[in-house]
Amino acid sequence: MRSTLGMKPPAATGVHLSPGAAVPSATPEAAGGPEHVEVPTRYDAVLLSGFGGPEGQDDVIPFLRNVTRGRGIPDERLEEVAHHYRHFGGVSPINDHNRELRSALEERLAQRGLPLPVIWGNRNWMPYLNDAVAEAFQRGFTRLLAIPTSAYSSYSSCRQYREDWADALEDCGLADQVAIDKVRPFFNHPGFVQPFIEGVRDAIAAAEADGIDRGALEVLFCTHSIPTLDAELSGGGGAYPAQHRSVAEYVMAQAAPEVAWQLVYQSRSGPPSQPWLEPDVNDAIQELHGRRGVILVPLGFVSDHMEVMWDLDTEAVETATEAGLWVRRTPTPGVHPAFVDALADLVAERVEGRPAARRCAVTAEGPWVDVCRPGCCENRRLGFKPAVAGLAP
Repeated sequence: MRSTLGMKPPAATGVHLSPGAAVPSATPEAAGGPEHVEVPTRYDAVLLSGFGGPEGQDDVIPFLRNVTRGRGIPDERLEEVAHHYRHFGGVSPINDHNRELRSALEERLAQRGLPLPVIWGNRNWMPYLNDAVAEAFQRGFTRLLAIPTSAYSSYSSCRQYREDWADALEDCGLADQVAIDKVRPFFNHPGFVQPFIEGVRDAIAAAEADGIDRGALEVLFCTHSIPTLDAELSGGGGAYPAQHRSVAEYVMAQAAPEVAWQLVYQSRSGPPSQPWLEPDVNDAIQELHGRRGVILVPLGFVSDHMEVMWDLDTEAVETATEAGLWVRRTPTPGVHPAFVDALADLVAERVEGRPAARRCAVTAEGPWVDVCRPGCCENRRLGFKPAVAGLAP
């Protein structure tokens, strides 16, 4: 078994395709490529897949090298981003959050009669996904259901995880021995949405307690910006912004239909010549003429990490304060019981083979597909790379 355990694996050069299969390294139930797998499927473990983050000052630059691998960015430029992490002692909270989520999900699965172990691996920092896949195989687990810690359809939030799993399987030499399916994008599962509804309600109540009328508030739903071309190609066509907008509409309909809101973006990192989704959260705050308060809702994020702590809690809050606005940032789902139960429900629907018509979804898109469609979330700058859990390419 060739592997680079203990470090980020190299990009895969190919994928394993069983005879008669259309989906690489999939369980037999998903290998034919149905949009929704509506037959009961046995899994040995859940593969919780995260972005990863540094856990000390010495980790910051090596971590950022992993994030930007292949782009030829010198350490001097990486240090411009590193100060966000160094401001917090070089520690991102994302790994601790995933440790908490792993434990909470294992407990909830057991409560629901699905006592599956949850194995955790990261894209960009230890424990890496190849470590997690190797651990699974060593423990005798060869049928894995993967949960990426991102709810929406886009290259970085879905397709890239599928490529990561292909990298890990090839690195461990297990592409023909370990099957990896994935849960559907869960942006509109009620358990993911509920913490945002509660957060908006609580923030509005806090503003009113401070003497700010609802009519003087604006809710900004914040998510990571991506290149506009990636957004156009996401989920088969424009899914990334559309999914966020539909969830924001639902949240406001439940929490405060009379309060103004908009969808904004943050954390762009591309060259100025490359169009990315707009408006930027800070620009949007500066344009809130006639408002007295702003509520920041991290709709694109499962848990607190640097894009939340720095880009929202630090930069966006500073922008709002300088504009003389009352400001409150609502919580991410984290380990909210409704969110943990939602993840357990995503596992249950695949184990049960639950028909799509009976799956939980609160927006008009309905439950998204289990098996990604051909060309889904293409990244035209990088080209198609080997990926699992979807139809080629």
